[in-house]
Amino acid sequence: MNVTLRQLSLFESVARNLSFTRAAEELHLSQPAVSMQIRQLEESVGLPLFEKSGKQVSLTEAGREVFHYSQGINRYLVEMEEVLVSLKGLNRGHLHVAVASTVNYFAPRLLAAFHRRYPGIDLELDVTNREQLIQQLVANSVDVVLMGKPPQSVEVEAEPFMRNPLVVIAPPDHPLRDQKRIPLERLAEEVFVMREPGSGTRQAMERIFDAKGLEIRRGMQMTRNEAIKQAVRAGLGLSIVSTHTIELELETGRLVKLDVEGLPIERKWYLVYRKRKRMSPSSQAFRSFVIKEAESIDAMADD
Repeated sequence: MNVTLRQLSLFESVARNLSFTRAAEELHLSQPAVSMQIRQLEESVGLPLFEKSGKQVSLTEAGREVFHYSQGINRYLVEMEEVLVSLKGLNRGHLHVAVASTVNYFAPRLLAAFHRRYPGIDLELDVTNREQLIQQLVANSVDVVLMGKPPQSVEVEAEPFMRNPLVVIAPPDHPLRDQKRIPLERLAEEVFVMREPGSGTRQAMERIFDAKGLEIRRGMQMTRNEAIKQAVRAGLGLSIVSTHTIELELETGRLVKLDVEGLPIERKWYLVYRKRKRMSPSSQAFRSFVIKEAESIDAMADD
């Protein structure tokens, strides 16, 4: 089988976009040029890699296998380039970081500080939910993930780098706002605005109620922290959130933090990457920076 790296690179772009047109735009090539290279790759493989139904493009079984291997080959090429660049003593590279939506409340400060120290490293940031982060780890499609509780379903390395206290929030006119050491049994009388199933925050919330044998009165379910905060402000219920998500609301009095017995729930933020992953120099620099500097950068923002 005579397959070139160029063909695999073109194929990876088409397969990722499921579009010859978008792949051509991404690679700054004409669509006929991309189509020709894919035809030559299919001839070399001896099997069709794509199926077309009208304007829809999908991968065949052979295409899915080639896509899997092409992603790995491309990642190794990027790693090789970065290692060779680092051997030349140049401050260059690329870093793809994915973070949980809650992490994004402090991730820009962290990345800005990292960029000031390593201005030659290009940063790419994805902000998404826990389910998507796990899928990215399974696909090994990102360098590093910043998230809450590490997944058990994927072989990963996970290192804690910062505290992540979870607290109960309420609208500023809530009758419990000035009470001290509110029993959890009292909170079980309140309606709670919930994150989606699978969310780390929701799992922590359910565990603390289950430990007391209490039922949560579930209200609306939402997938974004901003929507949850707006719902709480509107009086649709209480919620449990990371303190990192409510700095502005507490300062402006739009929300209040309730003093609940046994809370905050003490959790950690983790830096996560695939087990046995060969980390590029950029990834190694970021890992070291986050482990050593994250807490101090967050503390400076609170001052």
